[in-house]
Order: sequence, then C-alpha cells, then structure tokens
Amino acid sequence: MRDIPETLRHWFVQNRRSFPWRDSPSPYQVWISEVMLQQTQASRVIAYYERWMERFPSLEHLAQATLEEVFKVWEGLGYYSRAKSLHAASKDLCSRFQGKLPSSREELLSIKGLGPYTASAIAAFAFHQKAAAVDANVLRVLTRLFEIRDDIGKIATQKNVREIAEKILPDKEPWVISEALIELGACICKQKPNCAHCPLQASCKSFKNGSEQEIPFKARRTQYEALFREVAVIMCGTSVLVRQGKKGQPCAGLFEFPYFETVPSGLLPDVVEKRIAQDLTLTASFQQYLEEQFHSFTRFRVTLYPKLFEVATNKPVPGCSWYPLDKVDQLTFSSGHRRVLRSLLEV
Repeated sequence: MRDIPETLRHWFVQNRRSFPWRDSPSPYQVWISEVMLQQTQASRVIAYYERWMERFPSLEHLAQATLEEVFKVWEGLGYYSRAKSLHAASKDLCSRFQGKLPSSREELLSIKGLGPYTASAIAAFAFHQKAAAVDANVLRVLTRLFEIRDDIGKIATQKNVREIAEKILPDKEPWVISEALIELGACICKQKPNCAHCPLQASCKSFKNGSEQEIPFKARRTQYEALFREVAVIMCGTSVLVRQGKKGQPCAGLFEFPYFETVPSGLLPDVVEKRIAQDLTLTASFQQYLEEQFHSFTRFRVTLYPKLFEVATNKPVPGCSWYPLDKVDQLTFSSGHRRVLRSLLEV
C-alpha cells in the first residue's frame, strides 16, 4: 500500500485530463462541478458548467436567482433535484456562512442537500485537506485493488472502502491522490477495465486472481417499472397548453403537457378526445400523431404517446396555462416533454 500513492501521482501527472473546474478552482466552483458530475460523464458536463458559471458566477448570484432560472440553466442535465438542492443550499450558505462554503467537513455536512462525498470533495479539492472523496469510480478502483467482494450497495462496504481510501492518502498533497483515484476509475478502471494500461496492475489483487470482471459486486437492483402515457398537445391558434409539476411530484417545478396513464401502444385519438373533455373540459379535435418519446426517472421507464389537438377557444383550465408557441421554449420542461416540444416545433 505504501507504493500506491507515488505510483498514482506519477501516472496522474502524465495523464491528467484538462477540465474548466480543475485549474485553481474556488470552493464554489468545486461544489458546482462535483454536483454536476454526479451520474453524468465529465465530457458532457463541460458545456453545462460553463453556462452555469456565466449565469451564476458566484454563490450570491445563485442565491438571488429564482428556482425557475436555476432549472432553465440546468435543463438537459437531468436529475433536477440536484439543481434544487444547490439553490436551497446557496440560500442556507448566505444565511449562515456569509455566502462562503465552510472549510470543515463537519460544517459542510450541516448544509442541507450536501452529502458525504460532496463534503469530502470540497474539503479535498477546494481546501486541500486530507479527505477521501469516494465516488463510484473510487469504489470500483479500490474494491478491485483489494479484491473486496462485498456488496457495494451496502453502507458497511462503502464505509470499509472509505477507510481504505483514507489510509492510502499521504500527508503530502493528499488531494492529488484523491483526484488521481477518481481519474483512474474514470479512464482506466472502468466497468470494463483496461488492465493492460493500469499503473496499479502489479498491486491489484483482482488482476492477480483474474476476478476484475466480477468486482465490484452489487446485488441486483429493483427492476424498472414501465409506464405508458398519453400526452395531449393542445393548441389554440398559436398558443399551447402546459402545466407545471406540483411540489412533491417527481417533476416538481418543471413544465409538461397534460398527460394521463394509458396502455402499451396508446389509445385511438377519439378516445383521447373524450378524456380531454372529461379531465380538462375542452372540446378538442385531433390533428396528427407526434413522434413517440422515451425517458426515465428514478425506477420508471416511460413511453410517451403524444398527439396534437386543436381547440376553438383557449378558455382557462385549472392547473394549466396557455403559452405562445414562440415563447414556450423558454420554459424548463422535463426531459421527455422537452423532446415532445421539439417534435411539435418541427410540425
């Protein structure tokens, strides 16, 4: 274990990728980048990170923005709860810490929505502390390196790996090794490991025993549930009907077209017209089919069957709003309904 830090350091210096959040970042920049990088590939994050920093260059700018503005800048990254947590935390930080991220991991953990990994990452990369930032990449590297066959979905396994990571970190520039472990998992020790180019091959127990394809082990996850939804895209002249997700719903704060649950392959247009009359009290006339769309959230896989309808008058509909079609693109839609909107705009 003693040779691992220097081997990693040497490899990292030669293979370190360049990202806009890596060169002398502020604590705020580290925080935003780490949250964006959760469940999202680094190459995809770059454009969103740069757009975010242009719109919200400081923690104070973020705290002063509305949630709708935050969602709009975040749009496309998915997992909108991350953006909501950033916004709420920025207000908490301005209230309790004078608009600055605290340097201690304990105080960082006191901020609502800021978890153990993010707290460790900020402590390590922003404040150069000896903190083990263990994400999925590091979890993969260390379980293979020490041939840990326990279920990585269990807290006890994660705690064990974190303790190992802490032992690996040297006293000199520990943050470099923390980042090197993440980089190794992202570039070499991936789901399909590239062992031939791994700098830790000689120390890796899994490679030695031929078990690198079996590790890390994770118990089978809950199977996804399929949902099928009729999406009623209702136009009145140049206006379209949309509604905003309510608090407590998976897509809270995001805009969507009216929809209702249906069966695989969807329903005939006349059946949907009756449902529109029943649920929205609108007399709608079917115009055409729009392209089917697919999206996912939490444990659901959703198929959307969008159909275009017209109504003669844009009378008020409870819970919904009429928006000019040339301005509706400014709203922040859920990912699936954003694709429906694109399909509509191409008609």
